Amino acid sequence: MTAQVSSKGTSSMDATQNEVLAEVRNHIGHLTLNRPAGLNAITLDMVRNLQRQLDAWALDPHVHAVVLRGAGEKAFCAGGDIRSLYDSFKNGDTLHEDFFVEEYALDLAIHHYRKPVLALMDGFVLGGGMGLVQGADLRLVTEKSRLAMPEVAIGYFPDVGGSHFLPRVPGELGIYLGVSGVQIRAADALYCGLADWYLESDKLGILDEQLDQLEWHETPLKDLQGLLSKLAVQQLPAAPLAALRPAIDHFFALPDVPGIVEQLREVTVADSHEWATTTADLLQSRSPLAMGVTLEMLRRGRHLSLEDCFALELHLDRQWFERGDLIEGVRALLIDKDKKPRWNPPTLQALDAEHVASFFTGFDQRGS
Repeated sequence: MTAQVSSKGTSSMDATQNEVLAEVRNHIGHLTLNRPAGLNAITLDMVRNLQRQLDAWALDPHVHAVVLRGAGEKAFCAGGDIRSLYDSFKNGDTLHEDFFVEEYALDLAIHHYRKPVLALMDGFVLGGGMGLVQGADLRLVTEKSRLAMPEVAIGYFPDVGGSHFLPRVPGELGIYLGVSGVQIRAADALYCGLADWYLESDKLGILDEQLDQLEWHETPLKDLQGLLSKLAVQQLPAAPLAALRPAIDHFFALPDVPGIVEQLREVTVADSHEWATTTADLLQSRSPLAMGVTLEMLRRGRHLSLEDCFALELHLDRQWFERGDLIEGVRALLIDKDKKPRWNPPTLQALDAEHVASFFTGFDQRGS
């Protein structure tokens, strides 16, 4: 979900229509998230506009494919507009409940979309932005791309299908990305299988020109892949996570987060000591509860279908505003900006395994 960026948004329907731009050129539906001042953080109105447009294009024989992008120079999408969800909860409204149900439905629709989707992941792709792109058939990154599921930093867990796509990253890399919330760049995104193609940002204009001139044959996905193969590459050298893989696979396979942090400080694997110490410090700044629930959720997600992963995330969502650390995290980082969240529990040592397990009670009984 999360974006550490927010604006109050606008209640005018005319204005919200302009927050998602849609046009069809050469049989391609182009969708642009158009809140560049807010790093294209998505609101419920934007979710609904995206869903409406995708539903219409799915049935339109004139549209062969969809391209998804963000406006401005900085971000594809920095996540959900978390401030509006915080305000909803504090005011006793239900926006935060409706938002997750509809956002997840949109993400799932992209995973199952009947026409190929090309996501141009230029700039920040965080939280809810990852939810929009991970179901796309073709995910393109640039040298400006910064991908992350940073939810634990505000006391939340990596949702929008994160419980499905993170555990399916090779080894324990996805567990590391979810529990730590760190950002990765293009080479690591390709290495982790969270992106498919790399193209320099200043060549996106050329890509657009060639999309406008693309000749369509029987299989639109192959036509798009053929075009990308002439402009972009599918691997980059020297992915930092490749070198750290032995250490990450060791530490993030340990049973629980307190154990992970303890081992990061005490055990050296390969040449990873500096990284391990930095990672331990980072984890100790995050919400202990959010990390504990995230670790359990991701390990369960390894064995669940995509639909059941979204159902698990909704199950957690319905408890999280009352029982989790999100409201306090948003207060500390976005509202009061004192950057001193009072996590509950305050330390990893105080994290109780039964408390973590209690968030999954009920989901276990639903037959998944």
